[in-house]
Amino acid sequence: MADILFYHLTESTLEEALPGLLERSVERGWRAVVQTGTEERRDALDQHLWIFRDDSFLAHATDREAYPAEQPVLLTTGEGNQNAAQIRFLVDGANPPELSGYERAVFLFDGHDAAQLEAARGHWKTMKEAGHAVTYWQQTPDRRWERKA
Repeated sequence: MADILFYHLTESTLEEALPGLLERSVERGWRAVVQTGTEERRDALDQHLWIFRDDSFLAHATDREAYPAEQPVLLTTGEGNQNAAQIRFLVDGANPPELSGYERAVFLFDGHDAAQLEAARGHWKTMKEAGHAVTYWQQTPDRRWERKA
């Protein structure tokens, strides 16, 4: 069973929080897949990850480019795991595929978006019922993560 983490964004945007989480995943030696709810969001994140910080380079690609299996970070709208990722990030209201093949899955949701909050509550219930180890993290005012459940 995968460890499932719910990250409640209250102080940061997805664009501010996701790159650091991806960097830490790659530093652990993990491949990551980021599943978005729309192609537009996938493409916007693709552009953002190239420029999010001047002193950083985060190798990645989208699922519409050649050689997805070779990518350390793959952005997709689909449910597949084309790069054999150990961690899956679900953002922008993406519906999760079967997650038992991952070491970890992370649901990132905007605390200012009622639809994302409601979807996260539903996913929390589903993941717990499926027997996954589920934890809930919320941002503090200084943008650190604090475990709440």
